[in-house]
Amino acid sequence: MAEFLAEYGLFLLKVITIIVGIVVVIIVAASAGRKASHEGLEVEDLNSRYKALSDALLKAVSTKDEQKKVAKERKKEEKAESKTPSKKPRCFVVDFKGDLKASAVSSLREEVSAILDVATSDDEVIIRLENHGGIVHEHGLAASQLARIRDREIPLVVCVDKVAASGGYLMACVASKIYAAPFAILGSIGVLAQIPNFNRMLDSHGVDFEQITAGKYKRSVTMFGKNTEEDRAKLKEELEDVHVLFKDAVAKYRPDLDLDKIATGEHWYGTRALELGLADELKTSDELLGERVSSHDLYLVSYKVKMPLQKRLMANVESAIEKADAAGWRRKFESRLPR
Repeated sequence: MAEFLAEYGLFLLKVITIIVGIVVVIIVAASAGRKASHEGLEVEDLNSRYKALSDALLKAVSTKDEQKKVAKERKKEEKAESKTPSKKPRCFVVDFKGDLKASAVSSLREEVSAILDVATSDDEVIIRLENHGGIVHEHGLAASQLARIRDREIPLVVCVDKVAASGGYLMACVASKIYAAPFAILGSIGVLAQIPNFNRMLDSHGVDFEQITAGKYKRSVTMFGKNTEEDRAKLKEELEDVHVLFKDAVAKYRPDLDLDKIATGEHWYGTRALELGLADELKTSDELLGERVSSHDLYLVSYKVKMPLQKRLMANVESAIEKADAAGWRRKFESRLPR
């Protein structure tokens, strides 16, 4: 009897696991569908959002008489604003959360195009950037989108609350001014290539690998063939060339940086990054927007891209991989904190 119950319990556990897996897949698919239910530009009035938050808190801590007084003042302000157009400069806020392929660049290019159609040199663009870096040409394109703003002589500010490393810093350095949180991570001005090689494993199983190319350097280092010192030297040469391009891009926008000191592939926290010139001021994006809300009309600009179901599901898988990679970053940095 005990053996039967044990087997039945094991069978039941397997069934529950399968059902839970199916439910998770359905929920993920439904979530992906909701997130991509529409495509287009969305604009949120941040001044109104902050007022609403303030009013909600005030309502909770004030007496009824105080609430009536505040409500009356708000109506008076809104009436005056509706009659007289705002003379405040505008501040356009854009969020960019990067991944290895800088996939958010498809939204960024639309957001930048929309802003450039209406912004003037009296306005300002704030990018809240979070980017660990990734593929070179993808992040180069993202940096080029921000360069469009600089080229129009519109003040461009980048706020780094968490990380702008490698390709992320390639984007950040384009800004007229870089704000960083005290423990934000900046730098990693270097280039990396890493590739597994399965040649010995294939050879041990009697599997031959053939690769035919036209052009001496069409392919150098390979995953399945036997790599030579010449192959590795060629890849190293290509990486050094990309590193030079990276340093040139940083030097263009931040000419006062000591590249010999900071273009080593190392990264630094906000306070140290400020000392090295990688950032201009220690401040979080919340602090900056809190300062701007009284002097500017703030607008959060975001462009939603609709994707087919298959791509949305693949994006969720890639997102999970990205989160695992980001978790690796966090473990690396957290391990250095005192316990």
